[in-house]
Amino acid sequence: MHTLVLDIGNTAAKAGCFAGAALRETAGALTPAGVGALVARWQPEHVLIASVAEDAARWAQRLRGHVPGRVLAFEPGTTPVPLRNAYATPRTLGADRLAGAVGAAALRPGRDTLVLDAGTALKCDLVTADGTYRGGSIGPGLAMRLRALHEFTGRLPLLPLPAPDATVPLVGDSTAGALLSGVVNGAAAEANGLVAAYRQHYPSLGVVLTGGDAPLLAARLAGPIFAVPELVLLGLYRILAYNVEVER
Repeated sequence: MHTLVLDIGNTAAKAGCFAGAALRETAGALTPAGVGALVARWQPEHVLIASVAEDAARWAQRLRGHVPGRVLAFEPGTTPVPLRNAYATPRTLGADRLAGAVGAAALRPGRDTLVLDAGTALKCDLVTADGTYRGGSIGPGLAMRLRALHEFTGRLPLLPLPAPDATVPLVGDSTAGALLSGVVNGAAAEANGLVAAYRQHYPSLGVVLTGGDAPLLAARLAGPIFAVPELVLLGLYRILAYNVEVER
């Protein structure tokens, strides 16, 4: 069975094409026309759409009539998921956060797991060993920090993020170097501090790293870290499969 999941983020739209439970293809920077072309080529039986930037129902409406099975708009507050959701305000929960938690729970069943998502925002999300999503934290992402430093000051330049393998000295000897140190090394220190705080409460905690800026942080994080670039897509597939099974 072929299925398709769409992750409409703040920065870009991304798709995952699955054959059974195996992720066979990904595509990024998609427009509505690009999604339509992907559906026509992949011919999925079911589609799930998750969005933190646009109305997922609107995307779903575009695809109905082109897919023989379900076209599901994922709403974290109402769509069934294979986790117990203990978030106090589930309708305000980002679809990407819950999908990442579902993906992490599937990869590490029965174990305490923290998702560290380095995307537009830097997010932590905790799933405990009993299969419960507990919540977490949201902070500014790396590019957002650079943009804020530029926009809320008079003279600091707007810098691009360095390459993942670039050396960013702790002591910046120029304004550009100091900015990059503050953003990259500061974000890594923040992430390491958060992981250490979580491990005080959950000593056997595993950490799963994902998000577009994950390669920039990976080498700067302490302890065992599992990098899973397509974690959100894997979680969205699990949610789609769960809903298809529930309806049978």
